[in-house]
Amino acid sequence: MKILVIGGTGFIGLHVVRKLVQLGHQVTVFHRGVKLKHRATVFHQGATPSHLPPEVNYISGDRHHLEDYRHEFQQLAPEVVLDMIALTEAHALLTMETFRGLTQRVVAVSSIDVYRARDIIWKRETGLIDPVPLTESAPLRSQFYPYRDSADKDSIVPPDYDKILVERVIMGDSHIEGTIIRLPMVYGEGDYLHRFYPYLKRMDDHRPAIVLEESYAYWRGSYGYVENVAAAIALAVIDHRAKGQIYNVAELAGLSEAELAKTIGRIVGWSGEIAVIPKAQIPELSQLPFNFEQDWLLDSTRIREELNYAEPIDQNEAFRRTIDWERLNPPEASHTSDLLDYETEDTILALM
Repeated sequence: MKILVIGGTGFIGLHVVRKLVQLGHQVTVFHRGVKLKHRATVFHQGATPSHLPPEVNYISGDRHHLEDYRHEFQQLAPEVVLDMIALTEAHALLTMETFRGLTQRVVAVSSIDVYRARDIIWKRETGLIDPVPLTESAPLRSQFYPYRDSADKDSIVPPDYDKILVERVIMGDSHIEGTIIRLPMVYGEGDYLHRFYPYLKRMDDHRPAIVLEESYAYWRGSYGYVENVAAAIALAVIDHRAKGQIYNVAELAGLSEAELAKTIGRIVGWSGEIAVIPKAQIPELSQLPFNFEQDWLLDSTRIREELNYAEPIDQNEAFRRTIDWERLNPPEASHTSDLLDYETEDTILALM
C-alpha cells in the first residue's frame, strides 16, 4: 500500500513510519526540511533520515501550504494519507482540500483531550463527573480551544488548537473516507514531556519517600507506550475496516498516579514509599486548578475487537525502555512537574 505520512518524524510519527515499513508498505514522509543534493533532507524538527528506514521516501515542504505540493502528491497517488500533525480546523480543511481526488482515505491522529472529562478535570466544567472508562461515544467538550487560556501551555501549541474541530472536518468530508485515532498520554523514548522523569529523578536521588496529595495519588489517567500507540495507528491506516471509524487507544491497566510511581520504583529497585497526604496538610497544593475526582480513562475495546489490536510490547518492558531513555536524556533544568520540591517534601515528612 502507498501511504503518505504528514509529519512522520516526531515522537510518535517516527515509530509509526518504522512500523508501516516493517509491515511492507511503501511510505513517503512529508515534513518541513531543506532539500540538499540527491535525496537527502535535513529536518528542522523531529528525526532525520538516518533515524528512519532507508526505504522511506521524502517530500520536503510546509504543511501550512500543502496545496503547493499537489502535483507531487498526484504523482505519488497515496491510497491513504496519515496526518500526524493536524492541530487546528484550518490544518484539517487544508488536508482534505489538498487530497480530494488524490487519495481514498485520510487518517488523523486526535487526542484524549476531546472528551468533556478533560474540562471537568481543568474545572472548565463544574457540577458533574463523567463515568469512566470513556468510550468513543462519551460526551465531548462543549468549549473549544482548550489550551488558549492556559498559563502553562506549551509554546508550540497554537491558540486555535482543537482536535474536536479537526475530527469534524475529517469525518464530515463527503469525498474522502476518514478515520480518527484518539490517543492517551504517551510515554517512551523521545517523550518531550518526560512524563516519568519527576518520579525517576527522586528515586535516583535516593529520596526516602515521594509525597502525593491524596486526590492526585488516586487519580487515574490513560497511558500508552509510544511503540504500542504507533502499532495501533499503523493498524488503523492499513485495515480497510477502519473506514469511517473513531478509535480510542490506551493501555488496559488504568494505573493511578500512586500505582504508576510504585511501578517505576519496583523496576528501578527503589526502597522508598509513596506518602499519600490529605490536601489540607499540603497548603502548597490547595490552589491547584484541578478536579481529580474526574478520572481520565479511555475504553479501547473497539479497536481491540474490530481491528484485533493488542500491544506488541508488554508494560514492564515498556517501562524499562522508558526509564533507560529518561536516564540518558534528562530534561533541561527548567522542566517542571506537579510534584513538590525536596525542601517542602522533607518538611511534610518530618511532621508525619
